[in-house]
Amino acid sequence: MRFLVSIFLFAAALPAQTVLLLTDEPGSWPGIFDSVGMSVRQVSDLPPAIAKEQVSAGAIGILEGASGTAEMFGIVPTGKQVVVGSVVDERSPKLKIIWEKSQELPVFQLPADARVFVKERWTGAPLMAGIRRGKGSVLWLATKPGAKGYERYPYIPHALADLGLTPPLRSNRLWAFFDSSYRTRVDLDYFAERWRKAGIAALHVAAWHYNEPDPERDAYLRALITACHKRAILVYAWLELPHVSEKFWQDHPEWREKTALLQDAHLDWRKLMNLQNPDCYRAVAQSTRSLVERFDWDGVNLAELYFESLEGSANAARFTPMNDDVRKDYKAWSGVDPYSLFTEKTDTAKLDQFLDWRAALAKRMQIQWLGELQSVRRAHPDLDIVLTHVDDRFDTRMRKLVGADAAAVLPMLGEHDFEFLIEDPATVWHLGPERYAEIAKRYAELTPKKEKLAIDINIVERYQDVYPTKQQTGTELFQLVQVASRAFDRVALYFENSILKTDWPLLPSAGAVAKRFERSGEKTIIESAHGIGLRWTGSAKVNGQIWPLADDGTLWLPSGSFVIEPATATPVRMADFNGDLKTAAWTGRGVDFSYRSGSRAIALINGKVAKLEIDGTTVTPVFLGDRALSLPRGQHVVSIAVEQP
Repeated sequence: MRFLVSIFLFAAALPAQTVLLLTDEPGSWPGIFDSVGMSVRQVSDLPPAIAKEQVSAGAIGILEGASGTAEMFGIVPTGKQVVVGSVVDERSPKLKIIWEKSQELPVFQLPADARVFVKERWTGAPLMAGIRRGKGSVLWLATKPGAKGYERYPYIPHALADLGLTPPLRSNRLWAFFDSSYRTRVDLDYFAERWRKAGIAALHVAAWHYNEPDPERDAYLRALITACHKRAILVYAWLELPHVSEKFWQDHPEWREKTALLQDAHLDWRKLMNLQNPDCYRAVAQSTRSLVERFDWDGVNLAELYFESLEGSANAARFTPMNDDVRKDYKAWSGVDPYSLFTEKTDTAKLDQFLDWRAALAKRMQIQWLGELQSVRRAHPDLDIVLTHVDDRFDTRMRKLVGADAAAVLPMLGEHDFEFLIEDPATVWHLGPERYAEIAKRYAELTPKKEKLAIDINIVERYQDVYPTKQQTGTELFQLVQVASRAFDRVALYFENSILKTDWPLLPSAGAVAKRFERSGEKTIIESAHGIGLRWTGSAKVNGQIWPLADDGTLWLPSGSFVIEPATATPVRMADFNGDLKTAAWTGRGVDFSYRSGSRAIALINGKVAKLEIDGTTVTPVFLGDRALSLPRGQHVVSIAVEQP
């Protein structure tokens, strides 16, 4: 048996942690650790007796199946067998975990103090367990994890965390979608605190619930925005046009979109309106402007502004648009009523011609609404604009199915200032995380503004046959987030309520991407293409200078290469910042830093601000909470002086 040793070195004032991979081959373990921002490497062979000594001294050992080393820790086969096809994990016992291929396995006896994490559903035979010995612990699995690392045991990183392993890196740049229908009676301050700890930088809130003023709903939204801003979380108005609101649908039956069966387009939860009708367009534009101006939004997300459905023209009951205005316009242009394409036998060429025209119409709609939002931004210059657009480069059928055409839309980045959020289509949700690198490559070919590209991961139950869980969770979720974070500057998660509670604590580590992370003596060396957080206690020097940006447990760094080392105690003047930090320096009286942000930025300041300069000009500080300092959109240099005690 071959013994692999993986050494993880942590920040100053935290003990170094050692993981002993006591298996015959690395298998999928490197990918499991990589999913939470850690690396595994082979160091040397290690005899079982030495492994036991190191565990007692504080190491974490990993074992698979039966072995001499396992027996040293009291893990022995009983001689009985069990067929395993469905398992139960203690942290989520109601979750259906099904193995794609059943396996006949030995039944093991464990020591009395073992904590069983996973067991066979019907017999209770132990399949994954943790054992603490001395200062360290052992994680034992009855089988290998599987080629992908999550086929059998979704929650290996969680079990390792329970046994004392703490990922050293964190991200605070994730976005999440939020629908208040699922959070009507919750403590908003509690949830905002949890979101920020999980690395959420912005919440995209379902704004259609607030299209029409309502005192109770409006008070809830304002409280949500306040709770987020106090914790340096931005809040975006998430629009789903041509769905406007329930009331708008009820009040205006004359403007309802039609399917190719000429029925009202009430498709799933969306109730679609005819934005090609001039009167409808004006009414929606006015209500949208009012919605944006009524609340203290940081941005607007114009999401999925094209047509239905994923079945395309094959399902007339879901196909849009087929309203009178579209039919009239297309007939004037082509001489053909598009409704006839669904009622009469027609050749493929005529249908393809209409689908091309439909894709061009979707582009015109997007240009119109980007223009509307840019007119709003003239009065609110810190407002960010996001266009969420389903991927049609990886799944090239999307142009015909829904009218999405990224190649036509992305050149608009030269005329309109917005971020392009690529939505992962349902048709590829069953594929592995490697697809994100390929998606990024295909979109990078369409625009030189790669920093404007972002990816939206749908964390929902999938309609395909997938294993071991219908919804992405545990290592599978973390791999998706990790690979996407390597490929894109920004990763969004749909949606906040669907992320299982057990995944939140490790989510920020999944979003952390480092090219290099190592320790030499008291120094920690880190290189990252994005801003990143390093778990740290106490004060620190970064590249020889006192570093001013840290909270109680994390040192926050911009992109680049850094050498971090302990420093004598110095008051930290900025505990959090949600922009793209470029530089930062402690001045002895405060902090100087530079940044870029698509919306306004928020800095959490420890201490009372005595003076604020932005780009060399003294300005009056604007606070969104006791410590939440509002800073302008764009690229800026900031100098903050605080009152000395």
